[in-house]
Formats: sequence, structure tokens, C-alpha cells
Amino acid sequence: MRMKTKDKILATSLLLFNDEGEPNVTTVDIAHELDISPGNLYYHFKGKEAIIDSLYAQFDVEITDILRAPLEKELSIEDSWFYLYVVFEQIYSFRFLYQNLTDILQRYEPINKKFRRLLDLKAKTTEKIIDALIDADVLDMEADDIASVCETITVTLTYWITYRQLRTKTENEVVLFHEGVFQIVHAIAPYLTPQYKHIYLESRQLYNAAISQLEN
Repeated sequence: MRMKTKDKILATSLLLFNDEGEPNVTTVDIAHELDISPGNLYYHFKGKEAIIDSLYAQFDVEITDILRAPLEKELSIEDSWFYLYVVFEQIYSFRFLYQNLTDILQRYEPINKKFRRLLDLKAKTTEKIIDALIDADVLDMEADDIASVCETITVTLTYWITYRQLRTKTENEVVLFHEGVFQIVHAIAPYLTPQYKHIYLESRQLYNAAISQLEN
């Protein structure tokens, strides 16, 4: 089935925004990449703001479904770690939003409100997973520590990819994902019960293996 022009515009915009940064891409750039006239693009989207609104709406639906999953059905211990990769992967797919987050939220008030709700959902989901791991005796935490650790995890899920790309300029998403998960596991490592200390070691090994593969 052929992709509709409107869908092509969104897909191409997402690719250009991710690769070049949203502020550096104009609707003329998008039209040129698609080999269509600016007027044809304008027929479907009345400017770049409308494109960003549509892309954010798509992201919001997809990431919300992912974040709600642990609230509707408790994850197994093994799935808890795999789940982090799923969240990082989704964020990476729409990384232009996070790379220029403050500016976008200031320019687009409707997105600002939706993103704040999304942060609340991230925090709620994180707390749910931590509580489940405590109940399963994977973690041994005092009540005072839970809020702080959940906040650290929420911040990491939100800013890790952008932070590491600014620090290292790496475009290897596998390394970014493994390192992001390792940072989260590192945050909970002091609270792992003795029988689950291996989780930290395994996470570090996966990250080191990803680094080694990249270097080779």
C-alpha cells in the first residue's frame, strides 16, 4: 500500500528533525526532501507548527500506551529491565522533542501541558515498578528512599539520551540504551537484595559488551 502524502510528510519531518534538529529544518527543507512543492506541503499542514503538533500527538499516544502497561499488568522481574529498553527506544524515535525540549515547550503551549502530564505518568509508572520489585524482595528500600530513587529514574528516562549525545556525540542507539539502563540499575544497586545483586553485574556486562562491539 502506498503511503499517503500526509504520512510521507510526517515521516520525512521526523527523520529531518531527529537528524538535524527541529530549529534547523524549515517546511521548505521538508518539501525539498520529498521533492514536492511548498504549496503541496502547505495543503496538508499549515506550517511547521502543525507538523510538530501531529508528530507529538503520535508520540504521545505511543509512549502513553507503553507507560500505562505496567499500571495495567504487573511486569515480571525479567521484563522490568527489558521494559526500560522499550521506553528508551520510543524516546529515541522522537528524540528531536527531547533535544530541544525547553524551547519546544515554550513555543508550543499545548505540547507543554501534554508533556507535563507525560512526566507525571513516567513518575507514576516508575513508582509502580519499584513497589512491585520491593514486594518481590528484589529491592529492600525504606519509604524515604523510594521517592528520591523514582525521581532519579524519571529524570534519567527523560534526559539520558540527550545528555549522552551532548557529551559524546555518539549516534549508536544500542550503546545509548544499554548505558541508560545501566545508569538506572546503578541507581537502585544499593537496594538490591543479596540474591539479586547479579542484576547489576549483568547490566554492566551488557553495557561493556555494547561498548566493545562499537570499538571493534
